[in-house]
Amino acid sequence: MLRKLYLLSAIILSGMIASAQNLTIPPDGGNKKASVSERIGITDVTIHYDRCGVKGREGKIWNGLVHVGFKDLGFGTSKAAPWRAGSNENTTFTFSTDVMIDGKPLKAGTYGFFVAMGESDDATIIFSNNNSSWGSFFYDPKQDALRVTVKTSKLSESVERLKYEFMNETDNSAVVALIWEKLKIPFKVEVDYVATQMASFRRELTSSEGFKSDAWQQAAFFAANHNTNLDEALQWSDYSLNGQFVGEKNFKNLTTRSLILNKMGKTADGDAVMKQAMPMATMQELHAYGRQLLNDKKPKEALEVFKMNAEKNPNVFTTDMGLVRGYSANGDYTNALKYAKHAQTIAPNKANKDAVDAMIAKLSDGKDVN
Repeated sequence: MLRKLYLLSAIILSGMIASAQNLTIPPDGGNKKASVSERIGITDVTIHYDRCGVKGREGKIWNGLVHVGFKDLGFGTSKAAPWRAGSNENTTFTFSTDVMIDGKPLKAGTYGFFVAMGESDDATIIFSNNNSSWGSFFYDPKQDALRVTVKTSKLSESVERLKYEFMNETDNSAVVALIWEKLKIPFKVEVDYVATQMASFRRELTSSEGFKSDAWQQAAFFAANHNTNLDEALQWSDYSLNGQFVGEKNFKNLTTRSLILNKMGKTADGDAVMKQAMPMATMQELHAYGRQLLNDKKPKEALEVFKMNAEKNPNVFTTDMGLVRGYSANGDYTNALKYAKHAQTIAPNKANKDAVDAMIAKLSDGKDVN
């Protein structure tokens, strides 16, 4: 009987220990779990990794703790393993759309990330289809999705804990860098922003968003503004205006249609649509359209819009400022100065008054304020 009680106690204790192993505790070795994410265009790039520390080992990390090339680690199935690019489990990269890594294509997905250090100032970065292993002990080159050789660079100051950073961001790219001790391993992630955005619009317009006129207009305007898929943009524009239960004739939708037609070389049709749109515009919409025409180097057309706005909304600071800009863009500094002085008397706050004062000074010297 006593033997059975001992056996039962041992089983219970074993179960308690097993349960305790499921408790949330910091990872072994004090390596901190971390993640960093950034959106490039509409592509989400997320990195999960464990941050190992230098811990007084300056000068012993590279070609020491981190081996060069591929090595038999003495455990696991791999006989030629790269560095795990962090600690503990796989470092992983997740891309929500297809990307380019230093000019080479990589499909959307989640990848294990490894690094094979070179003999000098280079390293081979590896994206593996195996994203769920522990370290690189089970690395298999047959599971590689992409390998790219990149240049490393030295740092003047030591970074205690390994980290990944996004830098040099543009609308369609960013440099991702692994940084640790006195070394940086950077590589460029690029996306085809316009193509991914257009594909996203096509998906979203078949969802509940497709029941909103603004959504069709937004997609059409993006395509026109990027001078891409203009036939498709014209269809989207038509639906924003005339779609059953959706279509709305307003200044924004008509302006977008005019823009598309002008991009397609159908300027007469575009002008006709704008004539239809003008009476529907609010004061702010007309002012913004006049400013857009100035940016498009169409000063005469811009002045006509500013004049129309002033006739509809006389003695208003916004319309006075439109006339200042319109006359100035056409070289008529006398009229521009007249409206600037009037705008000064009705400026709604000090910031606006200061801006008008600066314009008056420029116009008095015969300089364009735009």
